[in-house]
Amino acid sequence: MTDVTTTTEVTGLGTRWTLREHVGLRVAGLPWDVTDGLRTLAATRWAHEVLDAQDDLSAESAQLADLLHEVIGGLDDDGLRRRLLAVRRQVFKDVLPQDLDGVLAALADLSPQVAARLAAWADRRGTLARRVDDGAAVLAADTDAARLRLFELADDPTLRRGIQLASPALDQQLVSMTAPGAARPAAKRLRKVERSLLSYVARTACKTSPFSTMTGVAAAELSEWAEPVRDVPGPASSHVRINVTVIARLVEAILGDPARRADLEVTLSPGWRSDGDRLRYVRHWTTMGDDDASVSFDSIRDGLYFLRRSGTLDALTGYLNDRGSASARAVVGWLAERTGAQADQCEQYLTILLDLGMLALPGFQTLVHTPDPLRGFQAALERVGAPWADDLASDLDGPVALVDELPTADLDRRRAVLAALRELLLELLDGLGGERSLPRTILYEDVRLGDGLVAIAARPWRDAFGADLAAVERLIPAFDVSFPHRLVLLGFFVARFGRGGRAEDLLRVVEDFHEDLYDQYSSYTADRRTWDDGQYVPEEDWLGRPELAVLDDARQRLSAHVRDAVAGGEPEVFLDPDVVGLIGDALDGVTGGPRPLGHFAQVVGADDRMLVLNQSFGGPSFPFSRFTHAFDDVAGGPLAHTLRAAAAAHLPSDAVYAEVTGGPATSNLNLHRRLTDHVIVCPGESSDAPADEQIPLDDLYLLHDADRDRLVLRSRRLEREVVPVYNGYLVPMALPKIARTLLLLSPTLMVRFDVWGGVPKTVTTGGVSTRPRVRLGSVVLSRRSWAVLGADLPLRTPGQSDADWFLGWHRWGRTHGIPLQSFVTVYPAQRTGAASPKPQFLDLASVLSLQAFEAMVTDPADKAVVAEMLPGPDDLTLRSADGRGHVTEIALETFRADAPTQDGAGR
Repeated sequence: MTDVTTTTEVTGLGTRWTLREHVGLRVAGLPWDVTDGLRTLAATRWAHEVLDAQDDLSAESAQLADLLHEVIGGLDDDGLRRRLLAVRRQVFKDVLPQDLDGVLAALADLSPQVAARLAAWADRRGTLARRVDDGAAVLAADTDAARLRLFELADDPTLRRGIQLASPALDQQLVSMTAPGAARPAAKRLRKVERSLLSYVARTACKTSPFSTMTGVAAAELSEWAEPVRDVPGPASSHVRINVTVIARLVEAILGDPARRADLEVTLSPGWRSDGDRLRYVRHWTTMGDDDASVSFDSIRDGLYFLRRSGTLDALTGYLNDRGSASARAVVGWLAERTGAQADQCEQYLTILLDLGMLALPGFQTLVHTPDPLRGFQAALERVGAPWADDLASDLDGPVALVDELPTADLDRRRAVLAALRELLLELLDGLGGERSLPRTILYEDVRLGDGLVAIAARPWRDAFGADLAAVERLIPAFDVSFPHRLVLLGFFVARFGRGGRAEDLLRVVEDFHEDLYDQYSSYTADRRTWDDGQYVPEEDWLGRPELAVLDDARQRLSAHVRDAVAGGEPEVFLDPDVVGLIGDALDGVTGGPRPLGHFAQVVGADDRMLVLNQSFGGPSFPFSRFTHAFDDVAGGPLAHTLRAAAAAHLPSDAVYAEVTGGPATSNLNLHRRLTDHVIVCPGESSDAPADEQIPLDDLYLLHDADRDRLVLRSRRLEREVVPVYNGYLVPMALPKIARTLLLLSPTLMVRFDVWGGVPKTVTTGGVSTRPRVRLGSVVLSRRSWAVLGADLPLRTPGQSDADWFLGWHRWGRTHGIPLQSFVTVYPAQRTGAASPKPQFLDLASVLSLQAFEAMVTDPADKAVVAEMLPGPDDLTLRSADGRGHVTEIALETFRADAPTQDGAGR
């Protein structure tokens, strides 16, 4: 495997830019055309015929009104004049005049031509009225057919397998509704089921959202000798794991029973140390997730904690330090023997130390690199060596077998497996005396496409997109919200330790940084808006960092350039490469160190090829991490090993990647195979990596590289720079404090290119503001979009007929140039959570889709943003065996380095 490189000189600094050879493919589980059957196309044709006729008739009405004006101007008869003036007003308003025959007779003597035009106009108006009346029947028949097709799709195995895991309640509702002799559900309930089902169809056919069979994942490799990929990789294979929250609930029940806890091993908190007359360690606080949410996780906070030393505490730490660990029963016995206290008092003392986090029960933690959490938990129970643990381990054979069975089971058997698994787990909780509660999703499934790495032709990617993508990447610091935070850490360190300074106690640096500055900075800037009412708001510069002024200037220069580019009102605008290059030159000067970057993107067209950026990120191998467990048995060896070696080869020769895990896995989103050669083990954490590949936090020190004015994390033992990376899929802000701080020293970032800061909106009639498509060469930075408040949408009004409502939506879409098929994001006026709303597929040619959209808009102040579907149905590049196109997203990775790398290439 060789890298695919583009130009070696991207900037005047001699930076080497590389298009990494490994790419990921995300392929929608259902072909796009399944949505065709959900469209009300006959009704849409009717609506467009009516709108065309109305437009034509409106133009004719205006012309006829002008002709009548000329006739009226020459009249001396006041009575006839008033009568024809009323007729003219009615014609202008598209109202059929009363006593049309009398009016025509009167006009025939004055102007036969005008009378003939009025008669023809009245005939056309009558024809149009009859055509409008046809709409009710056409729309009803079309809607019934679409609704029938929707519920037929519910039986599609690809769709239904995903629904069974994502929404067991919906799956059961569909079973009940289709059972022999089932009563028709109430209309309100039926519409709710219909909307839920429609959303899953759209998620499986119109988007790439990896979950179960809704979206499959393939690993690919760019090759100079391969042909362009046209077929969806196959075969598909299912890979299932238990929700780690289930194990957390079982462990919680075990630890809540003193009798069982007595058999468990107790250790000192990893990373503790004596600090004068106190003991210092890192304490963790856990907040349980919401079991009713489809995706939930337990959140963990951490902080430096101190306990005052005492004779008993010193003796206990010595006792456990000598042994490494001891059972809780042994610890209680030792305390009773040493202090003469009663057993219950010693038990209480142990409980307090466990609650405070000075002592830990680490045996049942699910680590992020655990390949099979359920079997790992079973093995941990077997190591306890107590009868209750052996019995529980044996009882887990049933759940293990059910999890193993699910991937190959048919729909009915999958349903039975899921029900049996839930019941077995609840019985285990009952037996342990725990709370009878399990998360809604108890299993997570990933689908792998293909038996190994798919070969993709490299030349089209290099030639069509390479240079433009490299140019776009130079703008990333302007859109990276974490970049100012990195500068805050840099400024704090230089202020505390001086230029070229060195800090040996990294944990103390983290704690002081948060206490003295960062917590206040984060709180102060949490609600900061980069642009306020069109005016730029400079970054808070508490420590006099010149890079922030460069960042401020770059954002404003880019905004001014975009503002000039869109001034012409074109639907598609191109940024000037020279202007963007100058901005990139400035930003290059404030970034340094290895920069592994990546992008989730989609390809458009065969001729005018475009690469549409959906999201950008930093850090190596991130697109693959969550799915690596599905690629253990591919040809050529486990994918994780391949990716680990490839990522390391790009680093400078004196640096290594080391993963920051954030502690035990609290969500399946963070489970993955290890993708770095080393793991940073923070205080209070543990790792299953070999000892020589673990880097305890105490082994790290922080150094200011004065020549490049950047902070460098180094290992004493390895005598090399350590580049921290995070390969989990939880947002970094959900991680504990130490991990979050380490990531300020890493290339990890998440970016969405928002080029519209400070650019005024173009508001058309009806309260709709528009944005054109924005490109830098072949790369699309922003799709064309329309924004509107709920109050300005043609929502259904009381008493309005279905036909008039449907016609109103198409009149609205035609007026504002909105395509029939698009994606819409609704931003509620009253935000109830931190999560951002997700785009939903919208089809103006589908009654069902319009009804679902209207259900999302609950407040006149809600904001809806409609974005063009790009690529569109005609641009889909991957097709299944039967020739049907699938929506596809590709994950590309690049690397920038301005120093020699381990593969021997340099600047």
